[in-house]
Amino acid sequence: MKKNDIIDLEITSLTSEGSGIGRYDGMAVFVPFTAVGDVISCRILKVLKSYAYGKIESIITPSPSRIVNDCSVFGRCGGCVYRHISYSAELAAKEQIVRDAFERIGGLNPEFLPICGSEHIDGYRNKLQMPLAKAGNGEIVSGFFSERSHRVVPVEHCRLQSERFSEIVAFIKEQLKALKISVYNEQENQGVMRHIFLRRGHYSGEVCAVLVARRKTPEMAKLAAALTKRFPEITGVVLNVNPDRTNVILGECEVLLSGKAEIADTMCGVSVEISPKSFYQVNTPAAEKLYGQAAEFAQPRGKTIFDLYCGAGTIGLSMASEAKKMIGAEIVPEAVENAKRNALNSGFDNAEFICADASRAAEKLAEKGLSPDVIMLDPPRKGCGEETLRACVKMNPERIVMISCNPATASRDCKFLAENGYAVERVRAFDLFPRTRHVECVVLMSRVEKK
Repeated sequence: MKKNDIIDLEITSLTSEGSGIGRYDGMAVFVPFTAVGDVISCRILKVLKSYAYGKIESIITPSPSRIVNDCSVFGRCGGCVYRHISYSAELAAKEQIVRDAFERIGGLNPEFLPICGSEHIDGYRNKLQMPLAKAGNGEIVSGFFSERSHRVVPVEHCRLQSERFSEIVAFIKEQLKALKISVYNEQENQGVMRHIFLRRGHYSGEVCAVLVARRKTPEMAKLAAALTKRFPEITGVVLNVNPDRTNVILGECEVLLSGKAEIADTMCGVSVEISPKSFYQVNTPAAEKLYGQAAEFAQPRGKTIFDLYCGAGTIGLSMASEAKKMIGAEIVPEAVENAKRNALNSGFDNAEFICADASRAAEKLAEKGLSPDVIMLDPPRKGCGEETLRACVKMNPERIVMISCNPATASRDCKFLAENGYAVERVRAFDLFPRTRHVECVVLMSRVEKK
């Protein structure tokens, strides 16, 4: 097999990235935008020692799970990977991804509970981040970066976002043109406006509009005024200044142009305030189910809970009414301030928050001899890191409950905990990001009592 060969291929499974896998002469061939059960004519794009990459030339026999794609930029914008299969098939794939990670990477054999899907598969996102660019005809375009590139694919309406977000983005682009605010050119490192960042409270409907720019200009205040006049649900407009030549969207400096920086919302019945830099799950109803499962695993009644990587405190505070004590740790100062206000506004006097990296916070608590009954972990995609895990083991909690957005790193971290006195008992997958490659999971680990 060599580059540009065309072969017939049956797709038998999917990768964690959403690509189909078929085998030809014993070699795995990875083909994006295929479905299990597809028989395709495949053009080989690249051949390595033990596997190859290909693309669909034509579909000979479609999979029973294949459906008609309903998005004009699917396959180009770098977002969705599952718009060509039924939602039930997507859930089955994601459930298998989680199972494979724990069994193959972690070498673990927990009880796998059925995956919990999302009530909505379109329009579920409460957050939008869109880069801006200038098209060849000089028009301002917004969209998403193409896969593995910084080329902006224009998107008028993303099906994962609300129609209202699309209206706000369109209005901002009109105002940029009218106010003669230039758009950032990454290659030349010139121009002003870089990204549009919107966040909306699922229950409150409040919207914060964040304008990410290389510098502040006088016209920004006019843009903010026009936005709040046109869209009454926009309760605040924030200018985020990012002058650096970087892939990171948000800069360090924030300037409040109008209203307030935080949006108010409700999560699991708890009133919360969320600032632009605070982590907040993008699919609120699905996240409430996720947190409900975490609480069921944690059994918080009368317990002392440490919530590491706590963000704005939403996970820990969802259990605070039953817990004896709740201590959260988070490295983002704005999120810690949000968490403190969220506890105060909800009347929780048993909750406190520490601004520190999770590993250092865990070490500090262990050094003080504090002994939690339950540790909650909600790490970023890279996982916890051994320092954090060692500190958790040192504190010797009865239970550790992990929420993870990356089954691979979750299984790695759980393997470490399994080797250091904890039984990995139950795992449940949750789909908070329908149509994308991402899947979350909740894991229950219990201390193994020494005989």
